[in-house]
Amino acid sequence: MTNRERALDAAVELLGTGGARALTHTRVDAHAGLPKGSTSNYFRTRAALLEGVVRHMVEAESPMAAEAVVAPDSAEEFVDELVRTFDFLTGPNRTMTTARMVLLVEASHDPALRAALAQGRATFERLVIPALVRLGAADPKTAADAIAACFEGLYLHCIGRHAEPDARAVFELVVRSVLTQPSDNT
Repeated sequence: MTNRERALDAAVELLGTGGARALTHTRVDAHAGLPKGSTSNYFRTRAALLEGVVRHMVEAESPMAAEAVVAPDSAEEFVDELVRTFDFLTGPNRTMTTARMVLLVEASHDPALRAALAQGRATFERLVIPALVRLGAADPKTAADAIAACFEGLYLHCIGRHAEPDARAVFELVVRSVLTQPSDNT
């Protein structure tokens, strides 16, 4: 692992465990066990560090995303994959998911960070929209938006409120609703 990667891993850890205020170049250096000034050599500004963290997170989660079911044969199989993904993101990958939530809030007033986060969203859509098309969603893009909003809301409840939502029930409801064809009342 390179020093740059160590710095990015430490930055994710700091964001995910201490929030936005915990992220400083000096703290990243200390947390990563790097010489003072190392992080600022790779990321001159806080904005550059935040954007680097987002790219690092997208790269780190890409292998898991590649394993996702992209051609489910049924709504049930699709829900199973959504639940598996949610369980991973809020279990073993909880710190990175928490860091993502922190970054989403930071992005509310940072256009460059919003643009970097859009890459992760685009990856999600590249996986989910074809699955929704295959399953017969009338409006796959809106359906993907609903599922993404569902994920983000469940993250908030699970991580921010320390609640234990029934993700399967929620995903079943959302998937069932986006796969229901509108009736023709003419």
